[in-house]
Amino acid sequence: MSSSLPIALIQTRTPATATAALAHVEPLIRQAAAGGARLILTPEGSNLLEQRRDRRVLAIVDEDQDAAVIGLRHLAAELGVWLLIGSAIVRSGHAGDDRAANRSLLIDANGTIVARYDKLHVFDVDLANGETYRESASIRPGDGACVAATPWGRLGLTVCYDVRFPHLFRQLARAGACMIAVPAAFTVPTGEAHWETLLRARAIETGAFILAPAQGGMHEDGRKTWGRSIVVGPWGEVIARLDHDEPAVLHATLDLAAVEAARASVPQLRHDRAFAAP
Repeated sequence: MSSSLPIALIQTRTPATATAALAHVEPLIRQAAAGGARLILTPEGSNLLEQRRDRRVLAIVDEDQDAAVIGLRHLAAELGVWLLIGSAIVRSGHAGDDRAANRSLLIDANGTIVARYDKLHVFDVDLANGETYRESASIRPGDGACVAATPWGRLGLTVCYDVRFPHLFRQLARAGACMIAVPAAFTVPTGEAHWETLLRARAIETGAFILAPAQGGMHEDGRKTWGRSIVVGPWGEVIARLDHDEPAVLHATLDLAAVEAARASVPQLRHDRAFAAP
């Protein structure tokens, strides 16, 4: 197993339908593969971003019927790359609950879905600028964490708001994750204040690579996202970043041996102690 892994993060401005989303992201993924990436990651909401309820209800379908998911599986197989759909907004499949799932899908080089993760923490907030988000009204939160095997090491899956819950990241690292994905559609106010700081903190705490592809810019449904996709190393150092919110490809090469070096220098994952609650 090689310790060197060429990756690419895809920064997008996803449209409001799956067909349009596939047409938007496909050229960027082809560009990433042509540049040598073997693992390619897209942001949260890669199949559609639509917060207008009437249009959203019509756009969301089952995972195996979604045009973007189907197309991206075929594309991964065609290009012979591993592809993480940072998340797709699809029907949850839970009887009696009509909310969707915000679901990460890891696809291998044969186009097979090898891991699924439904976002655990949903974003309900009233921002100081007047923006209100109630993700829980339309998204059913998941109930389990996920660490997936890849040819290069184990990959922990999270989505966006999960980044504010360090205990999740610590559990992923303790389960063997040397890389943790944080696909996101961060708002501009929270992105400007916290995006990079949170990602670097999660890398330092886990001694893992943090791979954070992001949505960026003004979307069809009126939301604006922060962009600034970033790769952080296990010592908390920024390896690669975009300094804008435009659609783009961000390449990086991971030296996975750096994970063991960081964890040997600060063996915090072995030093947890039980303690009484305050």
